[in-house]
Amino acid sequence: MKSIKELLLVVPALVALSACSCGPGRSGVPAAPSSATQSTPGTTTTTPNAPSAPTAMSAPSTPAVPSSMPNPSSKPSAEPGVVVTESAVFGLGCFWSPELRFSKLPGVVSTDVGYAGGSVLNPTYEQVCTGRTGHAEVVRVTFDPSKVSYAELVEIFFASHDPTQVNRQGPDVGPQYRSVIFYANEAQKGIAEGAKAKLEASGAYKRPIATEIKPGGEFYKAEEYHQDYLKKRGLDTCPSGG
Repeated sequence: MKSIKELLLVVPALVALSACSCGPGRSGVPAAPSSATQSTPGTTTTTPNAPSAPTAMSAPSTPAVPSSMPNPSSKPSAEPGVVVTESAVFGLGCFWSPELRFSKLPGVVSTDVGYAGGSVLNPTYEQVCTGRTGHAEVVRVTFDPSKVSYAELVEIFFASHDPTQVNRQGPDVGPQYRSVIFYANEAQKGIAEGAKAKLEASGAYKRPIATEIKPGGEFYKAEEYHQDYLKKRGLDTCPSGG
């Protein structure tokens, strides 16, 4: 398994190949997917924050209580053999490629793709694709902090896309593709803001860093066919065309 430093040398070369188009033209996407579902934090994750009340801009057929992003600020005592995990939530364009990329990192326990940062209860993929729900396509990364740090994940996040683009990544255009970090607590916020400031000061980009750093809220797990999309198809990057 590659180390974090080795992976940082690889991911920039993958950025140009990671674009996927939203909507019915997206290669391999069913014409009428079902509604998104809410995931329940695992027993090894930390205690979640109480979710804020979303606005029902578009009423779903069966509203469900959304899961909130875990708050690792208060860690439970780990019993022998139990891995205490934390979660990170990142938006960096189409979620298919980033999920695969993060899933390969040492210390990452699991990944889910979904929607966050919006105002519609239980949004569907089609609703998010309109750009009117306020949600971003995101990857939720559950990780073992004894093996990989949140700071390292943030570093991978910035190296895996163009953080200067506003409401788009390459040919994928819309607010659902915005660059955003949803933090779970003040510690994560500080790390994310510090990494952004360091990148801006480095002069690596001619344009300002557009990445938003927002408090975590409801995470709506995307439809099942989006989960591990590339892995299920034996692909390393999003299919071209469409």
